[in-house]
Amino acid sequence: MENLMEQLTEEQRIEVKRQMEMYSQGVQEIIPTEELERKVAKSIIENKPLKIKLGLDPSAPDVHLGHTVVLNKMRQFQENGHTIQLIIGDFTGKIGDPTGKSVARKQLTDEEVKHNAKTYFEQFAKVIDMDKVELHYNSAWLSKLNFEDVIQLAGKITVARLLERDDFEERIAFNKPISLHEFFYPLMQGYDSVMLECDIELGGTDQHFNILMGRHFQEKFGKEKQVALLMPLLEGLDGVEKMSKSKRNYIGIDESPTEMYGKAMSIPDELMGKYFELITDLNPEQIKELKGQIESGSFHPRDAKMLLAKTIVRMYHGAEAAEKAEQHFISVFQQGTMPEDIPAVEWNGNAELPLIDLLVELKLLSSKSEARRMIENKGVKLNGLKTEDTKLHVTVCDGLIVQVGKRKFVRIKTGK
Repeated sequence: MENLMEQLTEEQRIEVKRQMEMYSQGVQEIIPTEELERKVAKSIIENKPLKIKLGLDPSAPDVHLGHTVVLNKMRQFQENGHTIQLIIGDFTGKIGDPTGKSVARKQLTDEEVKHNAKTYFEQFAKVIDMDKVELHYNSAWLSKLNFEDVIQLAGKITVARLLERDDFEERIAFNKPISLHEFFYPLMQGYDSVMLECDIELGGTDQHFNILMGRHFQEKFGKEKQVALLMPLLEGLDGVEKMSKSKRNYIGIDESPTEMYGKAMSIPDELMGKYFELITDLNPEQIKELKGQIESGSFHPRDAKMLLAKTIVRMYHGAEAAEKAEQHFISVFQQGTMPEDIPAVEWNGNAELPLIDLLVELKLLSSKSEARRMIENKGVKLNGLKTEDTKLHVTVCDGLIVQVGKRKFVRIKTGK
């Protein structure tokens, strides 16, 4: 490492330092840091881009801000001229990553994998330049392995090493089954790194074991080992659980500007610094300054959150939409006025029905139990008036405005 650094000019040393500061920003762990620095220095000396790997098993195609933590880090590498290797696990996706699962995952069909992958590409294009991405499907090499090849691959790892996975350990402890095919998932992910000769693999901290398999198998096959760059998992709007659609604590990157802005304003104060660092495109100096102002109290939490919300909307919808979303929020939620652009819904149902049923039929809430809770928590208004009566029957008339929470509005059109 010292010999390599000695070959650098002063200008190149500054560039290595700049890139390392950028890549280290917000990262949970780099394994190992000195190898990353060496790879960056070597790429500068040889004027050769690094190969940055991200593997995806497209099992849930809706991308939210939690997914963009890794994508934003990938964007930084791409902006510095490095090569992004996006691997679609059309082969591994049929097995399913057992990470964090107490039971085996449902195996995907070819059609499901292709559909989900297409949806991913459309959404990823909002964060990284997909025209400059190397796209690979791991069936290109994994489907060609014969049984002898698989046996030889399995012979390069011990059962004891595989059982070190937390989820496997837990399933054994609770006497839950582990199917033999699940052991092959980390082997195949590691083999992907061998085939593409990756320099760096990105992933969340929950991918620690799988990404280290890449280093293990590259070494076994006589390749230069990749660096593991692990990003923290992003807590959702509840401030506790990992951001997830199933937890209903997410901000989707395809959501409308007003919905995105409104959700961002509910991010817990204590997580603002982390959100600025992990999911925005601000540079390290800006983020460091903002985090310092937030921690010292010199930047009011409300103002900091509005800047965060506006930044998020600007990244996915543009500056003009971000400005409009902010003005909408100020008008509706700070000044208490009714929004001008309330979506109209044609109503052809009963002229009178329980409020709970109305909320579900308008798709403002997903279930009657959820609707009941929202009414009990004073979160439902009719024409601007709050109602707490869960047994209320509503006479549906043209122009009736139904509001749920702070962000959902519907104006009913009956045609009468």
